[in-house]
Parts: sequence; structure tokens; C-alpha cells
Amino acid sequence: MHIVTSGYSVMKTVKLSTTDWAIGGDAPLAVIAGLNVLEDIGLALEIGTELKRVCENLGLPYAFKASFDKANRSSIASYRGPGIDTGLEMLARVKSELNVPICTDVHTTAQAARVADIADIVQLPAFLCRQTDLVVAMAEATQAAGGILHVKKAQFLAPWDTKNIVTKIGEVAPDLDVVLCERGTSFGYNNLVVDMLGIGAMHDLGVPVTIDATHAVQLPGADPRTAGASTGGRREGVPVIAKSAVAAGADGVFLEFHTEPDAALCDAPSCLPLSAAGDVLKTLKQIRDVITG
Repeated sequence: MHIVTSGYSVMKTVKLSTTDWAIGGDAPLAVIAGLNVLEDIGLALEIGTELKRVCENLGLPYAFKASFDKANRSSIASYRGPGIDTGLEMLARVKSELNVPICTDVHTTAQAARVADIADIVQLPAFLCRQTDLVVAMAEATQAAGGILHVKKAQFLAPWDTKNIVTKIGEVAPDLDVVLCERGTSFGYNNLVVDMLGIGAMHDLGVPVTIDATHAVQLPGADPRTAGASTGGRREGVPVIAKSAVAAGADGVFLEFHTEPDAALCDAPSCLPLSAAGDVLKTLKQIRDVITG
């Protein structure tokens, strides 16, 4: 039997050297939020501006998140994003104009160094977290750039099995700070569940933990609008998962918003309306304050 630590446990605070963004330990609830995939620069700036305002008002460290490429879409015809060249230009502009750290994901070894030059928080996608060549390339590039590696736990992994990923990273980039992310586990067909005890299990590895409440409510390959050619979701469940995970000790939240969620070009059924950000994050902050108090 694997014994895990439940609830909040104090560990080192992970900080970005270039900003005041921090996570873990006694730091406030960290926020990584934005939109699923870059659509246009105007939308990215609008969402980033509002989320920065909300987080500043609440005293929460904020990082803007968006993908330049969604390489794992269900259908080859689905929108993937603007690509790495245009996408990194857009992310650099958001970073410069809003003065916020950036989080985005990497899909191939060739992308690692380019992304680490722009992104303060480099993200390893869940489906790819056991690909050794990619893990090594991302770890080395992120350490060289002085960033943080945000590793999403695969849908097929037990929480404690992420130890092997953390160990791999430590062997090639011993000075790199790692944050693990819970995003749900495959439970039968077309469904995901979140085991809240997994938060403590990953904490036991000595790293901060975030909750990706947006992707945790996905229904993979089960969007009725496209007869299964895209992923469905249960938007109403995002605050439920987020609140539960913060109560279980999660140090940060990963959330996706859109000004018109039903019109989002990727994962529309799972993202929240931007107008809900204030209330959702205020509640999560209150829960975090109780847990850490």
C-alpha cells in the first residue's frame, strides 16, 4: 500500500528569478491561467489583462498561459494554433506589454530551447511526460534559461509514479525547479477523475503541485457537437475540482478562460467565461488561506 500525506505540507517555495511569481511553501495560491490555444493577439491581451487585474487585486502571483500549437487534437481538421513562429511572437508581446511571466508547452525536442527563451514556465504535456528525449531536452533548456518546468501528470500514471519523471529531470538538470500538475486520470472510456489523495502523493516528492481543473473535466473523444471528433467537457465542474484540490493542498491552479467559451477554437466545453474569473479566484484564495493558516 502506498501511504500519502494528506492536506497542506510546508516545503520550499519555488520562485522565478526574473519576476515575483512564486509557488509552494508559504507563498500565496499561484495562478497559471489564460486561454487554451492562441487565437489572435487581441484576445490574448484582453484575457491576460483581465486575469492580471483580478490576481493583483487578490494578491495572487499570476502567469499567462496559452499554447501556440495543440499537437494532440482529436481530428486532423481541428484548429491547432498559429504555430511556433507566430505563437512565440504573440507570447513575447503579451509578456512585454503586460509584464507577466509566460507559460506554454513544448511538443518536440527541437522546440525546447526556443520556447525556454520566451516562456518563464515551460510545460511538459501529460501525454509526453515519459518521453525521455523530450524530458531531457526540456529540462536542460529550461535550466539554462533560468525557468521552471511544469510537468503534467499523464492520465495513465499513478501520482507516486511521477517520481521517475522528477528523478530523470534531476539527473540532467539538478538545479532546475520542478512543479507537478494533476490533471485527472483515465477512468473507463471517455472520462477522467481526480483522486485528491494524489496531491499529497506528489507533495511527498518534495515539489509544489498545481491542479489543472480545466482539463480534468474533459470527456476525451466525447464531444456530441462533433460526434466524437473532439473532446467534450463539463464546464460546471471546473470550480468544483479547483476548490477540492486547493482544499487538499494544491499550491496553484491552472485554468483556462475565454470571452465567449462556446466559441473557443479548442476545448470549448471545458473553459470558463472570463467574467467568472474574479469570483472563482476569490473563493480559491479564501480556501488556500484557511488551509495554510
